[in-house]
Amino acid sequence: MATFGRLLSGSRDTLLRFALAPLKIEDARVIAVSGKAEHTIAKFTGHDNDVIPGVVFELTADDLQRADNYEVADCRRVALTLSSGRLAWVYVDAQT
Repeated sequence: MATFGRLLSGSRDTLLRFALAPLKIEDARVIAVSGKAEHTIAKFTGHDNDVIPGVVFELTADDLQRADNYEVADCRRVALTLSSGRLAWVYVDAQT
């Protein structure tokens, strides 16, 4: 709600060959919005048994810009194919 001002519509899907890893947040604005100094981030492993279940949200161009503004420099947005075959923007570890 703090980022988009509304609830988002979405559907379940899975990201393959990625695992969740801890990400220390130092941006005070992001900590204030999320209430946490540690988030999780998708990190590429390349292992077929690593999967991240989640939700694909339908975003407008303005929503995507808001998401980009919220994310920290340790993240980067990439287009990835999910297990359903659907192409989606995903924020991943900037080091991968």
